[in-house]
Amino acid sequence: MEYVGEHLLIGKIGNVFVILSFVAALVASICYFLASKDNEETTSWKSLAKKAFLLHGFSVFGIVVTLFIMLYNHYFEYEYVWHHSNKQMPMRYILSCFWEGQEGSFLLWTFWHVIIGFILQRSAKNWEAPVMAVISLVQVFLASMLLGVVISNHLIGCNPFTVLLRNHPNFENVPLFTNSAYLERLNGKGLNPLLQNYWMTIHPPTLFLGFALTVVPFAYALAG
Repeated sequence: MEYVGEHLLIGKIGNVFVILSFVAALVASICYFLASKDNEETTSWKSLAKKAFLLHGFSVFGIVVTLFIMLYNHYFEYEYVWHHSNKQMPMRYILSCFWEGQEGSFLLWTFWHVIIGFILQRSAKNWEAPVMAVISLVQVFLASMLLGVVISNHLIGCNPFTVLLRNHPNFENVPLFTNSAYLERLNGKGLNPLLQNYWMTIHPPTLFLGFALTVVPFAYALAG
């Protein structure tokens, strides 16, 4: 059956950003590790690591923008958008929907690490390679939480761009999806009423910034 009104392209774009983010972070961590060794290839490894982390940062920003576009435009064909938003919400709560779910929380954490990484690239000086190797490796772990791949029957993370509402296990055999134009009658579940307040808008970003900042002493300690 061909469903009417689904926006599948933006999900594919978001998924590309997710994969690119993971691969770029992995390359950056390896190259920064090799750059921390004192040899004649240090400069070239460091240059490649910088480019890889820049690509990782670009990918993370791409994920953020793509997911926000999906939430803003109420693309309820995606389970994450349906589960956390609806058409009646004011803009400040649409923003809160971004990080209400596990995927958005990991993404917010990853976003702050990117900002911190860019700052450390300019300020860490001689410590840049070993410190950024650790931070890039942490990014690999966080990026894996958005991959949504199955390894040995275990789901690793959850990808908000690949899980469609009509394919979700909780909605199997729902009569609504026998209609090719089901989106015309669909509204989102919406943000938890307990979270629809001013503090939900500002609390998670500041909280996760605090979490993210702990990576700095951790990275320096391991680098040392």
